[in-house]
Parts: sequence; C-alpha cells; structure tokens
Amino acid sequence: MGGNAFVSLMMFSWIPAVLYIFRRYPARQAMIMSFIFAWLFLPVASFKIPGIPAYTKISAACYGILIATFIFDPKRISSFKFSWIDIPIAMWCTSPFISSVVNDLGAYDGFSTMQTQIVTWGVPYFLGRIYLNSFAGLRQLAIGLFIGGLVYMPFCWYESRTFSSLHMLVYGMNTGRDASQSIRYGGYRPQIFLEHGLMLGVWLMTSCIMGITLWRTGVKRILNQPMGLLMALLLITFILARSTGAYTLFLIGLAILFVAWQFRTAILLWILILGICWYLYMGATGTFPNKQVIDTLSQTFDGERVASVKFRFDNEEILGARARERGMFGWGGFGRNRVFDEYGKDISITDSLWIIVFGIQGAYGLAALTASILLPVISFCIRYPARLWLRPMVAPAAALAVCLTLYMFDSVLNAMVNPIFMLAAGGLATVSVQSKQAATAQLNGKMATTS
Repeated sequence: MGGNAFVSLMMFSWIPAVLYIFRRYPARQAMIMSFIFAWLFLPVASFKIPGIPAYTKISAACYGILIATFIFDPKRISSFKFSWIDIPIAMWCTSPFISSVVNDLGAYDGFSTMQTQIVTWGVPYFLGRIYLNSFAGLRQLAIGLFIGGLVYMPFCWYESRTFSSLHMLVYGMNTGRDASQSIRYGGYRPQIFLEHGLMLGVWLMTSCIMGITLWRTGVKRILNQPMGLLMALLLITFILARSTGAYTLFLIGLAILFVAWQFRTAILLWILILGICWYLYMGATGTFPNKQVIDTLSQTFDGERVASVKFRFDNEEILGARARERGMFGWGGFGRNRVFDEYGKDISITDSLWIIVFGIQGAYGLAALTASILLPVISFCIRYPARLWLRPMVAPAAALAVCLTLYMFDSVLNAMVNPIFMLAAGGLATVSVQSKQAATAQLNGKMATTS
C-alpha cells in the first residue's frame, strides 16, 4: 500500500531529512535520533520499488542512515570487524535464500526475500555494531528510548481520550488493525503511528525500564525536568496503553533488574532465556504439553483468557505439524507454510513470530533468529556479571539486555518486528567481544569513545 500524497512526501523526504540531521548533530546522536523518529512518526506504509525491498519506515530509516554514514562518517563503516558473535545474524539474513532454493522457488525469489531480511534485521544490527560500540553509546540509546516514550505521551493521551486514530487523522489511512482490538478494559487502546497497540505497549514498557534504570543509577533530570515527575507521567501513560502482555513483560523485567541490583545475580534472566529456548524446542519438535498447560491455566485464569491461549496453541500445533514436513529449511514463501482445508480455505492463524519463521525458514531460520537476539545478551551477561549492573556506565546496557530478552519472549507470543531491538543487539554484541583491556578501560571510565 502506498497511501496518499502526504504519505509519499513524508516517506521520500525522510532520507534528505536524515542527511540534515547528520550535518547538525554528532554522528551517533544523529543515528539514534533518526532511527527513533522514523520508527515513531513515519506512516505504516509500503511502496514497491523495482530492484529493492519494499520501501517502509524501517527501510527509510536504514537507507537514510547508511547514506549519511557513507557521506559524513565513512571510516565508521570500515571500522567494522566481523566476529564469531555475528555468525547468527549472517545465518538469519541469508536463510530466506536457502529456503527458496531448497524448495525450488528459484534464486531470484531467494535473493529478493534475502534483501528484505537484510534491511529489516541485518542493517539495524550492523548500525548498532558500528555506532553503539561502547557503554557510552548504549547509554545514549537508553536515553533516546526513554525520551521516545516521553514524546509519545501526549499522543497516547489524545487517542485514549478521543477514541480516534492519529494515523488516520494525519495520514488519511489505517494500518489494517481490526477496530475491535482497539477497545480494551472499557477504553481505547492507543496505537499512534505504530502497526498495533501491542507494539506501542512494548515500546512504552521499554521506555519505562530505561527510565527506571537511569533514575536508579543517579540521573536526576532529563530534558531539564525532574526524573521522578517524568517517570510518574510515563508510567500513567503506560497504563493507558491497555496492553496486558506489556504489563507482564514490564513486571518480569523489573523483577530481573531488582534481583540483579539487590542480590548481584542475573539468575532470573538466565531462567527466562532457558525458558524461551525450551519452549521453542518443544514447539518445534511437537512435544509441548498443550493440554496440560491449558488445564493448569483453567484453574487460575478466567475462561476468556484461557480460550484465547488455547486458540493460539491449537493454531501453533497444526502450523508446527505443517512446518515439520520441511523441518530443516521450511517451506519458503508464497504461503506454503500455512494450513488449508479440503476446499482450499486457509484455516490457520499465525500470531507469533516464531511459528512464522519456523514454517517459512525451518529450524535453521528459527535457530538463527533466536541466536541473533539472545547470543549478544548471553555474551554480555558472561562478560559483565550482575554485580556490575548498578554501575552508571553498565546499567543502561544491562537494561537493554533485559529488554532484548523480553522482546524475544514477546516474539514467542506475538509477531511484532521492531528494528530498535536489533540496534541494541548490535551494540551489546560489540561491547561483549571487545578486548579485555578495552572493557577494563570502559569500566574504569578511562576510555574515550567515538561520538
């Protein structure tokens, strides 16, 4: 979908706008500002341009920053050194090509889908690797995420109060969301300029965790306003998001950080990582005990919530069975991973990112995606144990590691692609593989870092 003239103007004027931002601000600050602004305010639109992946808000941000980097800071690109920690993202970005070739869909289809995967996942990761290459860079991203949440507050209040869509009001087009999903808990679930209210909930959850971490480690004021006041307003806005899943993620994240800060152990984060991997393994092999889990949930939660979970499990069961017919590399594109009845009607619903990936790109793609997100977190936790997480320099990076894991956990349940988290993954990967001397110098605050 392309949209109207104003949508086209916003999308295609973004690259020149990024060049201007890079001229005005230091490179790292410009990159963070450009990426966050594009994600928060560009329309949910897609333009088909021959020869390149669909032009979306993600690709607009990536293209603009890459071009600006080539023009204003080319040495940064040449500073990248491929490392073992980059193997999963390389596997993930190339897996569509393998799936297409194995399924006889042709090298052209494989190459085009691989291009899309590189722009959506690989480029944000690469930008994180070259720009967020220090604790100072990750701290700057954490501050940017917090400010991004603050900037969204009045828009959330407006939509909640007026029961209206700003995306429709400003851009004259909807995002394809079912209107019934906007009504939650007797009010309106805001969405602003994101694809879905669930995506907004995860965004505000991340902003809140960044704010609490910065506040806990001594930041008193942001934007010349007291942190206590800003956090109170942001938490109220987060509640207005009406996203139960995001509330749950927030509480889990707070519990992980509280235990790490108080008891100097990341045990809860390790448990969550192992739990995600266990669930994905069980789901991929078809050994997840669906019925037993539903019976257990029925004893605690209301029938509507349990029915929703059961519906999800039932769909994942039939989709998983279909995926296991091409278990290693999946079915490739063109909806071949889906399940149809004898009349050719699609009877499957793909709610979660993991089952989509497993069906299209198989166990190879699923393992590559999971490792792309979690390996930087695991490496960070090994390199910088929880006893260091209250240091002002390390704390934002640790909070980003927690939020990255929460994003992977959310991907077990939903299919919300958010490139901001891959920025964080790239940055965490860089600080995790840096030399021991560089790590020690950063921890001691003696290392000057590139802006």
